[in-house]
Amino acid sequence: MHAWPASEVPALPGQGRDLRIHDTATGGRVTLAPGPVARIYVCGITPYDATHMGHAATYNAFDLVQRVWLDTKRQVHYVQNVTDVDDPLLERAVATGDDWTALAERETALFREDMTALRMLPPQHYIGAVEAIPGIVPLVERLRDSGAAYELEGDIYFSVESDPHFGGVSNLDAEAMRLLSAERGGDPERPGKKNPLDPMLWMAARDGEPSWDGGSLGQGRPGWHIECVAIALDHLGMGFDVQGGGSDLAFPHHEMGASHAQALTGEHPFAKAYVHAGMVALHGEKMSKSKGNLVFVSKVRRDGTDPAAIRLALLAHHYRADWEWTDQVLQDAVDRLARWRAAVSRPDGPSADALVEEVREALADDLDSPAALAAVDRWAERQQAEGGTDEGAPGLVSRTVDALLGVAL
Repeated sequence: MHAWPASEVPALPGQGRDLRIHDTATGGRVTLAPGPVARIYVCGITPYDATHMGHAATYNAFDLVQRVWLDTKRQVHYVQNVTDVDDPLLERAVATGDDWTALAERETALFREDMTALRMLPPQHYIGAVEAIPGIVPLVERLRDSGAAYELEGDIYFSVESDPHFGGVSNLDAEAMRLLSAERGGDPERPGKKNPLDPMLWMAARDGEPSWDGGSLGQGRPGWHIECVAIALDHLGMGFDVQGGGSDLAFPHHEMGASHAQALTGEHPFAKAYVHAGMVALHGEKMSKSKGNLVFVSKVRRDGTDPAAIRLALLAHHYRADWEWTDQVLQDAVDRLARWRAAVSRPDGPSADALVEEVREALADDLDSPAALAAVDRWAERQQAEGGTDEGAPGLVSRTVDALLGVAL
């Protein structure tokens, strides 16, 4: 599966700072100091309804992570999946009368278009669950053969008790985990499971649903969590720098994925930091496909909004915050974009050397994009009020905003 084209990232004078970021597993900030190649895995979409502003906010957060790393002169190895076979996708296909593969391809293509328009840096490896199945099957077989998984009526379940570190990502108690498991795709009430929290690794073929040859596992399809584990281990290995996604993935998805990988390898941790973006609401409720309260990037673009303004609307909120999309949020971003473009259109202006460092420091401090925007606002206000004589300043501001914030002026 191919990703989307990369926009050029301008080089800035000097060098960026190492990123200090909130780690869900420890509950505090950690300083990320990767080697020459920083490794990141971000969980991708289930392509039955893309791309809403909640998606966009999540991928914007991890685009910033990449930009901070690139500014430290590191390379970035970024991997993202597409869950192109799963219950929600199949259910939507039945409800709409679509072929499930055509639905997945159409929505994935739209996602690529939106990511390109928003100037999100693409992953080096963009992998669908279906194409990953040949690598998933042997992992499930290994877990079963080692005693870390078991069969129940043809399905294969992972035993959470096989990983002594289980629970260390989300740090939730058993009852909270049980409730979230039921809400987020698990089946804690199924009779016969060793532990209600045990997640499915391989679902035996069901009538009317797609299935694949699973070797000794029989016909079926993979569970949600093992999909990402197989892709991450194949392309990044254990102990990569950041596992990213929305805050609703901390449990069960990232918790279970970490345990799968740790049981497979005997190593800990799966990722050095677990980083989660907040949720975006509309009319007082979190945007979700099940509720249908979605604002789509493609719709806002079709209505004539510059994608740079959409990106500024996302950047105006701290990535870990839960916030609400409103018409005013978008209008504020449109106005900000106009002010910035007017400011950099002049032939000279106030020195921007300090601004570069302010933006760098803000983003290194747990991706504080609102502080970074405020720094650019102050420069634009000085430009408007006083002007300046530095002929290189407007260009440097443009390159800084482009390189570190992904906004083309």
